[in-house]
This record gives sequence, C-alpha cells and structure tokens, in this order.
Amino acid sequence: MANHKTRLAAFCSGTGSNFQSLYHAINERGLPAEFTLCLSNRSECGAIIFARQHGIPTVHLSEKQHDTHKAFAAAMLGSLEEHAVDYILLAGYLRKVPEAVVNAYSFRILNIHPALLPDFGGPGMYGINVHKAVLEAGRNESGATVHYVDSEYDKGPVLLQRKVPVEAGDTPESLAARVLKCEHRLYPDALEKLLIAKEL
Repeated sequence: MANHKTRLAAFCSGTGSNFQSLYHAINERGLPAEFTLCLSNRSECGAIIFARQHGIPTVHLSEKQHDTHKAFAAAMLGSLEEHAVDYILLAGYLRKVPEAVVNAYSFRILNIHPALLPDFGGPGMYGINVHKAVLEAGRNESGATVHYVDSEYDKGPVLLQRKVPVEAGDTPESLAARVLKCEHRLYPDALEKLLIAKEL
C-alpha cells in the first residue's frame, strides 16, 4: 500500500509549537503521514485550538476524569484505537504516558527533549528547568534530542540529536529560545527519518 499515510497522534499540554512545526513540515515536505488526533490533558490550550483550526480530531483526556489510573490508560488506548493511530509524537506533553500505552506502542512513541540526553533528563527536567540546569553546570553547548519513549522519563533510545551553542551572557530564556528553534527543525527531520526507515 504505497499510498498509505502513517497516522500520527500529537500529545500536547501547551501551545504545541512542535506539533505545529511537524504539521507544516509534513505538508511542505510531502511526507507520507497525517495527524489523525491531538490529545491533551488540558481542554483549552494552543495545541487543541490549532488542531481544531486544521480539522484534526481532538480529545481532552485527564486522569482527573477517571476513578483509576487503569481506567485512564484504557481511555487513552481507546482514543488511539478509535483514530487508528500508528505513532504517538509527544510535543510538550507534561504528563507521564501510562505504562499500558507505552507497552502497546513500543518503539512507536517519540518525544522531543530540550537538551542533549542522557544529560539533563529525568523527572522535573522540563521547560525552563532544563536550561537553568545547563547554564548552572557551565556547559558550552546544549541542544535537542528526539528519542523513543519507554517506561522511564527521557531514557529511551535516541533517534536524532542536534547541538546548539551556549553563548556568553545567556539566560535560561535566551537559551530556551535558541533550543526551541532547533527543536522546530529537528523534530520534522526525526519524523522523516522514522518514515523512511519504516518504508525500507
């Protein structure tokens, strides 16, 4: 089935700028993929609004809506099945993906992390915290990493990584802005690499 498009779900918690860059890159590069779901733990966030504007089905799914973690995981799996999702792309999703979902989608979940893993990863290492830690460690470079998701935070195998210089006078915010620009190029490149490997 040469015409089959890989069906993607974006998991987001905020503006979804990486989700948006992926969406535009798919169209601009003519990649054989499409987003069939945007799932968020927040009912109204930038990513959900963007998805609605572009005709992508959305699901608001929070653990608070369910009596047990097992029921939450089952609901997530149900949404993924309903939208026939092949791969999950985490794009600023600030929740741990349930282990039942990680197991069901083994090597089919990607995340982007704003540092050069394995350094500066793990619980609490997200957003501005990462860039503060890089500067406090006195590093002269940072970057972004796209990796497969497993049951531990930021521990899955790396798919693609790119370096960004740390410049004199950098603040966590200025470094974050430079790394984010890198992320917006890196994530589409990683997706393209994944899709090419899938076709081989």
